[in-house]
Amino acid sequence: MTQGRSIRLFLVDGTPSGLFTAEIMNWTGHVLAGPRTKLSELVQRPECGRTGIYFLVGPDPDNSLRPLVYIGESDDVSTRLKQHNRPEMAGPGGGKDFWERVCLITSKDQNLTKAHVKYLESQLIKQAADIGRCKLTNGTAHEYINLPESDRADMAFFVEQIRTVLPVLGFDFLRGRAHPTSQQLSEAPTIAAQSPRFSLEVPRHGIKATGQEIDGEFFVLEGAIARDEWIGVNGGYKALYQQLCSDGVLVKTENGLRRFVVDYAFSSPSAAAAVVSGRSANGREQWKVEATGQTYASWQDQKVSAASAVTKDTA
Repeated sequence: MTQGRSIRLFLVDGTPSGLFTAEIMNWTGHVLAGPRTKLSELVQRPECGRTGIYFLVGPDPDNSLRPLVYIGESDDVSTRLKQHNRPEMAGPGGGKDFWERVCLITSKDQNLTKAHVKYLESQLIKQAADIGRCKLTNGTAHEYINLPESDRADMAFFVEQIRTVLPVLGFDFLRGRAHPTSQQLSEAPTIAAQSPRFSLEVPRHGIKATGQEIDGEFFVLEGAIARDEWIGVNGGYKALYQQLCSDGVLVKTENGLRRFVVDYAFSSPSAAAAVVSGRSANGREQWKVEATGQTYASWQDQKVSAASAVTKDTA
């Protein structure tokens, strides 16, 4: 079992919509975040005068499923944020109109150097691009920064903590996507034991998919066959279906259907079932355990009941 962690949150003005700070025990990093409407207060805080890495986050008008994100660094974050707030200043360091939230990360012991944050910026831009949960507005990644081996190890730990704390604060673009291959799922009993394999079939339309629940996400496995187009009503998971087609996750097959070319994680069984079916679907009823035909809903209820029984026996 993964070891738990404590994150300390502090609401600066006592409201959930204002500035807040976050820290992880035994990590020298310090997070300060808030809405752009609070920028005048944020830039007055001492953290903003330090060397650090920062994220500007806002909606993408062309894609409601993913935010726009700019990742930057500075040895005086306050000055850089003021520049980004000026619409008349163009270019990589100038005004950015899209952002609505800001998050900056500095060090409590102030041991982050300019070389460190340049390295962090480069690593985080690369990882955000690889994960694909956002659209980066950075022109290019930073040039390669040659740090000593010990510093690179320290920065790897720093990145790990950043990727742990940001999703908790609502900045989801660095949350990793697990990509277990179908072969790994079948060969690794410790992973496969988290759930049985589920199937969803609509024979008359040639739809046949296999899925599995892992770490709170429902994976549709590589090779699954989905409907060739969205036939449901507008809204719902239509945008997600279209996005997966655009991203090349769902590709056309010779018989006119679509096939998953990678294992893909969905937030729920219903989201997975909707994309496979090309319309709104109750995934809790449509996904069925391959070995028994039991619905996902029934399997989950059985699992919860068994856990409750164990709790009562040990009480």
